[in-house]
Amino acid sequence: QVQLVESGGGLVQPGGSLRLSCAASRSIFSINAMGWYRQAPGKQRELVAVITGGGSTNYADSVKGRFTISRDSGKNTVYLQMYSLKPEDTAVYYCNAHVRAPLVHDYWGQGTQVTVSS
Repeated sequence: QVQLVESGGGLVQPGGSLRLSCAASRSIFSINAMGWYRQAPGKQRELVAVITGGGSTNYADSVKGRFTISRDSGKNTVYLQMYSLKPEDTAVYYCNAHVRAPLVHDYWGQGTQVTVSS
């Protein structure tokens, strides 16, 4: 069955670091891009970072310079390295895999909680 498995969330103090990982099943065909989204309580889900198969990246302004998204050579694992974490980064972080062939579809992980608090 198709699945995205996330890990790395937790509780960290302001200024700290976390590294999130997301492993996509090999049964997912033709992944075009993978990314990270987050959703804070009472708010809509927002894009944090995305990386394409060609290596192009894009970041939300709020995390640019602090977060780095990367993808391994197998193209089925994506990471989000987070530095200088702030309380406003607190949210549930979701991994996304965007597929365009043979059908257009988005796969989502179950989410992992990131809490930044002193």
